[in-house]
Amino acid sequence: MTQRPCILIVDDEASIREPLVEYLARNELLPVVAASAAEARVQLTLHPVDLIILDIMMPGEDGLSLCRDLRSKSDVPIILLTARTDDIDRIIGLEMGADDYIGKPFAPRELLARIRAVLRRTGVRVAPGQGRRVYAFDKWVVNIDERIVTRSDGVTVPMGDAEFRLLVAFVLHPRHVLSRNQLLDLADSKEADLFDRSIDNRVLRLRRKMEDDPAEPVFIKTVRSGGYVFMADVRKLP
Repeated sequence: MTQRPCILIVDDEASIREPLVEYLARNELLPVVAASAAEARVQLTLHPVDLIILDIMMPGEDGLSLCRDLRSKSDVPIILLTARTDDIDRIIGLEMGADDYIGKPFAPRELLARIRAVLRRTGVRVAPGQGRRVYAFDKWVVNIDERIVTRSDGVTVPMGDAEFRLLVAFVLHPRHVLSRNQLLDLADSKEADLFDRSIDNRVLRLRRKMEDDPAEPVFIKTVRSGGYVFMADVRKLP
């Protein structure tokens, strides 16, 4: 049996730590928590940590200081959390040796994908439930864990976070009619107001990127009074 990777969550906000612990545990990871840099150092002496999720903005010693100190003595992978909208902290964190970063608020599914990707790059074995999630249909390949969408000619198509999450919802539920409300839930969207037609706008952007003729879509079909259906023969790649 593959041992579950141990993930240390360092964040002073319980509203972040507690739901994240539950979510990671459901996905075959072993989370431990710390509310400060000092607590994080204690946890590192108690557990063989495989990856650290580290909030940048904490009272007392901040995440960047802890990241710098950890990197001077350890190669444990670090994913930074930041609520800042500018790039300064992110750039500094990456220069200090962090492996990745994600902004707050974040979709748990996206953070999980980033954790899995970093663990694979660093050679940590993951449980069977965390296997490679790569799907193909027509001329497209969608790598969910690496967040990469490529055409059969090898060209990578850039996707925004919202577009990518919506595409994943379609790929995982092909030939099922999905209402806008269901798509909002499946895409981990924080946009609760359905009247802004946020799903419709994302569908339009996806069609422009993936359909040969966005005005006559082959894959993402509109269902009158129902939502959308992804009309593709999706297969999972080994």
